[in-house]
Amino acid sequence: MRLTSFTNYALRMLQYTALRGERISRVTDIAMIHQVSVHHMVKIANLLGREGYLETIRGRSGGVRLARPADTITVGEVVRLTEAPLELAECFNDDSNTCPLIGVCRLSKTWRKALDAFLEVLDGVTIADIAGNRGELTQRLALDADGG
Repeated sequence: MRLTSFTNYALRMLQYTALRGERISRVTDIAMIHQVSVHHMVKIANLLGREGYLETIRGRSGGVRLARPADTITVGEVVRLTEAPLELAECFNDDSNTCPLIGVCRLSKTWRKALDAFLEVLDGVTIADIAGNRGELTQRLALDADGG
């Protein structure tokens, strides 16, 4: 299983904004730090804003900041949002499944258990957790010690 770059950068944006605290972060700065197109990051910011993870501020001094405390946002919920629908195989989609083994296949049951376990681990990790090594992250991102 491989998550999309959209999911990766959505989590990176939330991590970055958690480091910055109440300060507004410019999407262009986040894109530059991660060497990703601004257009791609704007799409991510728009989704995270619509879904209540980011507060988006328009205008010349605009940008984004967390709309919820970082310790209340789990990696699992962000993955579910950005990867939906999470279908490891054809048999995960009742509408398009053509497999004759549905309901008796032990492989599909195993995949379901594996996906559930994967998401359970991600549900135990918050944005605060992935921003918890503040010193190392701010140094690597060339931010000052307080995330500015």
